Amino acid sequence: MKRYKIIMAIAAIVLLQYSCKKDLDPVVYSSLTSTNAFKTKSDAIAAVNAVYARLKGPSVGDNFDYWTVRHFALTDLTTDVGHCSYGGDPGQLSNVQWNSANGLIAEDWRQIYKLISNANNAIFNISPMTSLSQAEKDQFLAEIKFLRAVAYMDLTDAWGPVILATEKDLVNPDYTKNATLTPLDQIEAFLINDLQAAANTLPASYANNPIYSTNDAGRATKGAALTLLAKLYLRQHQWQKVVDVTKQVMDLNIYSLYPSYAGLFAESNKWCAENIFSVLSDANVNGTELLNHFGPSNHPVLTDRWQYYAVTWDFYNSFDAADDRKKLFFAEYTGVDKLLYKQAPTLGATPPAGVFYMQDVATAKYADPNGANTYYDGHSVNILRYADVLLSRAEAINELSGPTAECIDLINQVKGRSHAKLLVAANYNQTTLKDALLQERGWELFYEGKRRADLMRFGKYESIVNGYLKRINQTPTVVMPRDQYFPYPLNQVNINPNLNNSGRQ
Repeated sequence: MKRYKIIMAIAAIVLLQYSCKKDLDPVVYSSLTSTNAFKTKSDAIAAVNAVYARLKGPSVGDNFDYWTVRHFALTDLTTDVGHCSYGGDPGQLSNVQWNSANGLIAEDWRQIYKLISNANNAIFNISPMTSLSQAEKDQFLAEIKFLRAVAYMDLTDAWGPVILATEKDLVNPDYTKNATLTPLDQIEAFLINDLQAAANTLPASYANNPIYSTNDAGRATKGAALTLLAKLYLRQHQWQKVVDVTKQVMDLNIYSLYPSYAGLFAESNKWCAENIFSVLSDANVNGTELLNHFGPSNHPVLTDRWQYYAVTWDFYNSFDAADDRKKLFFAEYTGVDKLLYKQAPTLGATPPAGVFYMQDVATAKYADPNGANTYYDGHSVNILRYADVLLSRAEAINELSGPTAECIDLINQVKGRSHAKLLVAANYNQTTLKDALLQERGWELFYEGKRRADLMRFGKYESIVNGYLKRINQTPTVVMPRDQYFPYPLNQVNINPNLNNSGRQ
């Protein structure tokens, strides 16, 4: 899909014409309601596109919610990788000192459930349509269920047990009843069923697709459904199933690593063979504010950016100097104020005249200095990409068999793309390779919504994040299992007391 159209299929569309008359009576030209909507294939496509649109944000011109900025506050700021030098809600997350009143926690919950609401509404209304062929109906429903699965994976990564709402709740809705939490294993069983069905229905690509008239790159595919299923099995530690499903993805023979790491994230590179599922944008039509949030402060080329979502110097310094991924940061530059922006030689050092010591370092991952220097940008966000498939498969193989030749080769494919130092199998056992894999995932996938879930899955969230906090002379605050999940947002708890935060931070 070249771009996502934000269209609410059930929303009322009222066009008003005002005359110069004193009463200014409105003239209603058309009204889209539940009785005349969902009649044609175009109606169904509009509803499907509305669900895709929720991956980005509330409206065109204000796209910085969910997967196009704010979701990273929960997945990366709360780890050893992300850092925000601002105060307020992001500062709490960056310092690992959040509570249930944190606005970013509440916003992520709200935007994810908006996608689920759109998805359920579309499934409910498309299912009985008689104007669609069975193939069209199966295609649309599979896309929507995949998108809903993305949302529930993100919800359960962050909060564990949540409210499982589906299209069945729209049959005889009771809006006065407080919904109860669904156990995590039941949600996962639901997602496995939907993803397996979607993988059996969705095409491998949209080239010459009989349902869509154009090659809609960016729509959900068989590979996307299989990859998300593998990610769920990974979270469950079902290692053999991860091996089996990642092989299915690889055997599609349509994915490969992009030649350069920096080029993969360039604003000009909307789609390539490494993309499995991404949020796409066009700066001129539905641009995001990734460049604003990630761009460096006082930079002479990327001007007026905020360095809101940056990385810790601790993380930056962990890269090998030869690693191309280390070059994707604004580690030193002369600002518009003529000061030299750089890292302090020691923690708390006082800068000399003409120098500014940055608290953190901005990444060029979503702040391409070769892209358009505009307020709204066209960077894509990779939710699922092929490098993650390779590393996930390597992780599962190591858990099953230790550092086999295939396992080491999978990791080295990713490292080799960035000219990083390759692993030598003889130097690792199962335990040490597991540590190397976690570190590699951090280097490869920072600010792609994976870090916190990775640390939790490896059982290292407490030790690694507290270790980082100690190194920067802050109080280690992580206590497990209390901090495995975020607290339910306070504004939601006030509405529904079934969201119990007892035992959560």
